[in-house]
Amino acid sequence: MAKFVRNFAEKAPALVTAAVAYSKPRLITFWQYAKVELVPPTPAEIPAAIQSAKKIIQSAKTGSFKHLTVKEAMLNGLVATEVWMWFYIGEIIGKRGIVGYDV
Repeated sequence: MAKFVRNFAEKAPALVTAAVAYSKPRLITFWQYAKVELVPPTPAEIPAAIQSAKKIIQSAKTGSFKHLTVKEAMLNGLVATEVWMWFYIGEIIGKRGIVGYDV
């Protein structure tokens, strides 16, 4: 056990250096996208979102969603699933536990 700890202590600085070198460019890219994608909508974007929601409701009423391509339908399904999953994750975080959910 002592040999393992000593061996780890000798290699730890090199591992940390390698991890930092590996992570730095990826974190820069992440923050670059996060600054753009994770901002709340501006007041100018809210009417466009409302119009989009109205369009979806109208599509459901008229049945025009049946004329979507497979790719469009798949993307819509993935977006809906993502929103649904984030809702559940928020519920679990708010409840501070996973007990009580059919996961």
